[in-house]
Order: sequence, then C-alpha cells, then structure tokens
Amino acid sequence: MPKQNDLEQKALQIIMNEGKKGVLQSELWRKMNATSREGSRISIKLERRGLIYRERELYNGRWTYRLYSKRQPVSIDSILTCPCLTCEESARCGAGGRITPNECDRLTQWILESSAKGNDPSGGN
Repeated sequence: MPKQNDLEQKALQIIMNEGKKGVLQSELWRKMNATSREGSRISIKLERRGLIYRERELYNGRWTYRLYSKRQPVSIDSILTCPCLTCEESARCGAGGRITPNECDRLTQWILESSAKGNDPSGGN
C-alpha cells in the first residue's frame, strides 16, 4: 500500500497537470485509483497545506468540488518575451554594478505587463 505522502504528491501532480481548468474531485479519485473517502481526505489535506483550492460546483446534478493548484508548473512560455534575453547590456548587468535587474526599466515594465495579463513571470499565481 502506498504511503499517504506518496498519494498526496501524486494527487498534487495530477491537479497541477490540469492547469487552469482544474479537475473534478471525483475525476481525481479515478485517476489515482483511490476511493472517494481517500480522495476527499487527500484534497482536504492539500487545501489545508495551502497547495490547492477547491471550488464547489454542480456537475451532472450533483454537488462536487473542482480542484485547482495554487502553483502552476513553470514553462518556457512564461519567459519568452523577457527583455533580459535580448538585452545588449546583459553582460554588464548584475548585483553591485551600474546596471542591475533591480533598476531596469525594461524589466520592470515587462513584469508589470505580464502581471496585468495574468501571466505571472515568477511561475506562481
């Protein structure tokens, strides 16, 4: 029998893989080959740990929960438009130098625009 922590990790990975659309709690149980009781306990535990959130949803005439990860896997898409990748000053940019990421107007503007579009460049939500 798998350890509880292994089941939680498996559940979290499944939820994260579903991305922004989330996964129904009952669908999670099926994907994990777990009972509804195990699945419910795991989802509640993950929510208490702050790793997921649950939204109540009416599905096929029954109330259930849709589970969403609070963090999404990082993808290359999140940084493709970062100005640092094409910056002519990148060789001289760094902490303690005349040019730093903390004082870069182009980087600050990119972060603000990404956040406004809902694309968190840090990989979080």
